[in-house]
Amino acid sequence: MSPRFGITGHRVLPPGIAEHAVGHWRRALPAGAGLVGVSSLADGADQLFAGCVLAAGGTLEAILPCADYGGSLSPDGRERFEGLLRAAAKVIEMPYAEPSEHGFLAAGQALVDRCDHLFAVWDGLPSRGLGGTADVVAYARERGRPVTVLWIDGVSRA
Repeated sequence: MSPRFGITGHRVLPPGIAEHAVGHWRRALPAGAGLVGVSSLADGADQLFAGCVLAAGGTLEAILPCADYGGSLSPDGRERFEGLLRAAAKVIEMPYAEPSEHGFLAAGQALVDRCDHLFAVWDGLPSRGLGGTADVVAYARERGRPVTVLWIDGVSRA
């Protein structure tokens, strides 16, 4: 059985980071039905990864932080979210009515618990709020999950 891959990452990616991550996934992810990707489908890294999984012929699982999560995304992100959500083979929703840091953390932890390897499109800095990328990476490392950080040295977020 192929390993299950999860994603955590920033919602806004500086120039070059998206291309760097997508290039890595195209080389590293196995193609075909054995590929399973787990994502919260947020703007940025999550949606990029989900698109790569589907393009490779894989199966997508969505872990949502709350009900109506799509409403918290940018207009373009919401449109992509809805398309990816329709394509997901499985959807798990955390028991929160609206977006919250606790919901984001719960979704990140559930995502890690469902994957064998975590990709992190992450600048290496602390989270800007509970449940951010750094918190999900820390949880994965505590659980002994391999983590591949995809970033370019010298690039910073705005």
